[in-house]
Amino acid sequence: MEGHKRERMAGKVLVGLCVLVASMGQVLSSPPPRQHDLNPAVLYPWRQKTPGLGRMKRDWIIPPIRVSENSKQVPENLVQIKSDKVFTGEVIYKLEGPGVDQEPKDLFEIDDKTGWIKSKIPLDREKYKSFTLKAFALSPSGERLENPTTIEIYVLDQNDNRPIFTQEEFIGAVPEFSIPGTSVLTISAVDADDPSTDNAVLSYSIKAQESFPPFSINKTMFGINNETGVIYTRDVGLDRDVVQSFQLSLEVADMSGLGLTSTGRATIYITDINNHAPQFQPTTYNMFAMENKVGLDLGRVNATDKDQRNGENWRIVYSIRGDASGNFAVRTDRATNQGIISVVKPLDYESKSEYQLTVIAENEVPLSTKAPYEQTSTATVTIRVLNENEAPRFYRNPIQVSFPESTAPDTVLASDIAHDPDNAKLKFEITHDPERWLRINRDTGEIIARRTFNIRSPYVKNNKYTALVKVTDLDAGGTSATASLEITLWATNDFPPVLVPLSGTVCSDREPGRLGLLLTAMDNDLSPHADPFSFEMADADMAANWTIIPLNESHAMLQPLIDIGWGEFSIPITVSDSGSPARSSNALVNVTVCPCDRAGQCTAFTAAAIFGSKVGISFIALMIIMASAALLLLLLLLAVAVRSCTHRSLKKGGGLLVGESDDDVRDNVFNYDEQGGGEEDENAFNIDLLRTPSDMVPPPETVGQPGSGLPKHNQPLRKDAPYNLPSPRYPRKRPANPTDIEDFINDCCVPS
Repeated sequence: MEGHKRERMAGKVLVGLCVLVASMGQVLSSPPPRQHDLNPAVLYPWRQKTPGLGRMKRDWIIPPIRVSENSKQVPENLVQIKSDKVFTGEVIYKLEGPGVDQEPKDLFEIDDKTGWIKSKIPLDREKYKSFTLKAFALSPSGERLENPTTIEIYVLDQNDNRPIFTQEEFIGAVPEFSIPGTSVLTISAVDADDPSTDNAVLSYSIKAQESFPPFSINKTMFGINNETGVIYTRDVGLDRDVVQSFQLSLEVADMSGLGLTSTGRATIYITDINNHAPQFQPTTYNMFAMENKVGLDLGRVNATDKDQRNGENWRIVYSIRGDASGNFAVRTDRATNQGIISVVKPLDYESKSEYQLTVIAENEVPLSTKAPYEQTSTATVTIRVLNENEAPRFYRNPIQVSFPESTAPDTVLASDIAHDPDNAKLKFEITHDPERWLRINRDTGEIIARRTFNIRSPYVKNNKYTALVKVTDLDAGGTSATASLEITLWATNDFPPVLVPLSGTVCSDREPGRLGLLLTAMDNDLSPHADPFSFEMADADMAANWTIIPLNESHAMLQPLIDIGWGEFSIPITVSDSGSPARSSNALVNVTVCPCDRAGQCTAFTAAAIFGSKVGISFIALMIIMASAALLLLLLLLAVAVRSCTHRSLKKGGGLLVGESDDDVRDNVFNYDEQGGGEEDENAFNIDLLRTPSDMVPPPETVGQPGSGLPKHNQPLRKDAPYNLPSPRYPRKRPANPTDIEDFINDCCVPS
């Protein structure tokens, strides 16, 4: 404090001397005041700064002022400023800036008469380290007498803040068996005092050490660098099996350890290393497995590890030795660290009834070099296979064979398809054969074709026909197995192509390029036994007048080679397919050559048929056609006459029907048995829905009578009944004998 006071007094003396020298220089060098200096435009330089006022010869120079924080002497004179204009008249001093009229306000003030700058309250360096103020010298009229001077005020630091640790508790870890000097963690603290002074120079230290479990170790195991705060190991003997953690009491002091202090704590955990190999307890195990069962757990083997439980060094990985076929697997239960042995491939009691395995236990993490030497632990596991009645087995599933669709019946398709592991007698059957193409030998399983295949069957998909074969052993409680039979069929050339069309028209009035008949063929075979087709003339003499021009793989054009007159021609043509061997067929194509209309139909063909000399249909044939048409017309007229006679006979009251209604035109009813009529006789029993309910009731004397053909209920109705006629009020009379028919014909045909 005495040093600060001496420094402050020296500053004040120096400032006073500077101000005095400046004032004397102004008095000696300043010219007398001139009249224009009193110009009203420059009377108030405090309010506005106008260039060209009186020339200032020099600026005030005031060295920085240092003020100690937390000073108890307030208000305290800091420095006095004095203008050399004081000798020419009265001077008023003003002060502005942060700490005066700007935030933080009211920290400093100036005596406007004497020029003393004072501090009003104690200062805090941690809040404000320095202040920059401006001082002004003014005349009573407000004229600026001097350029404003800058005053720097620095707040000097005092050791008024304790250091504080950056964390309430520091956490660190160090592996067990670490060597001395191993860095564990770094602690830190902060001090609000000026870092450029000793007030913020910190020193760290460890005051106490406590182990967990308590008193498990008594040596001082950790040290600290008092400048950097790095905590390190000092001694050997960090064994996690003995001690799991330490708690350290820390201290930090400023002024290099001689000033203010604070305390803290640090917790250091001893981490595990893999210094223990797993060990089996016990080392021999016996287990049982059922043959043909997969995915079943047979049992567990147990190995223990002394490393930290549930840590990465504690986890065990098991492996199996002595299982060349890979029938078994072992996995680790993460909760208990035990090994679980299971079957992953079916076991066969008849092939091998007992297995002996060696199980090895190791850690996931490699063993540390600091661990004591321990051999890898192993255990012996004996597995006995239990026998059961096994189902028969197919050698292949699916059973795949390939045959042509034209395979002859009784051809053997497959044999020796299944066996029984227990050597039991077997029974074979086909359970699914939608086309009934197959049969099987029940004892041997030999599959035979019953009849020829058809590749166009809806049950053949992608040329494959699928059936199901079942085999059952004949032991007590016999078991069975099922397999698919896939027959791949390939097409054969079974059908010759058929030429179409067999008749057509060739328009003689068309252009030569469009003259001809388009031919194609139909083939029931599939590719490659169908198209492309080849068309040839079957008659060499006819080939002199006609030719066939191929258009594509399935069509050709039949064209005349010469100018042929109108008429009909029969042209023999042979068409062949592309099968191997190829098949062909012959056909006569009837070609009519004539002039055509726009639709391609012959025009004036009748005249050509009568008068043309080359017409295919003769005049006599045409006359026969016309005579046939006349005969049909005559028969039609005869039918109309017969119907008229029938109608007239009914009106006279004769014949089979006797009644009063002139509109009753029903036919005779014949009685005969309907049994055995088949599907074609179903019309005799159709019921006319347009009949009135009264028409549906038969005569009482005919219901249920022998020979009536009707049971005792409503008889079926006739479909030819007139629509909406009234019910007849007379009983129907059955024809007793053929003479009734004769009477009817006489009434109709013999004139009365």
